[in-house]
Amino acid sequence: MSSALKPDGPSHSGSHDRGGDRGSVTSTETRVLVQDIMVRDVVTISPLATIREAIRMMRNHGVKSLVVDKAHAHDAYGIITYTTIVRTIVAEEGDIDLANVYDVCTKPVITVPRDMEVKYLARLMVRHGIRRILVLYNNELEGIVTMNDIVESILAMTD
Repeated sequence: MSSALKPDGPSHSGSHDRGGDRGSVTSTETRVLVQDIMVRDVVTISPLATIREAIRMMRNHGVKSLVVDKAHAHDAYGIITYTTIVRTIVAEEGDIDLANVYDVCTKPVITVPRDMEVKYLARLMVRHGIRRILVLYNNELEGIVTMNDIVESILAMTD
């Protein structure tokens, strides 16, 4: 397992779907950027890991998804979620030790730059039914944004 972190970010493990280390959002800002609400601590997994290892990692980190590492510098990131795992177990009648993460993950995933306004990210996610989007900077993983993160930022601005 590796943890992809922003170079100047914290060194503790994160939780994409339960909060985590975020940039600050104040109610006086008129433009909220993706970097202001993204979770910087992203739990990643090797594409060669087994489904059992992915389940264990999700449970240990308290997350519902894992970012699948790139195999090389010009590769794309992937994502694996609890839903993907359940579908795989049902479809394959479930040997979670034989299937690799790479075989079942969604790849490539939709990504956005960290300096995009959140309102455009929200539109993209709603229009395409996307629950999680990776944030890249120079083609490297910087963070993740979930629909919950967007809702939380909206609620924070109304307080």
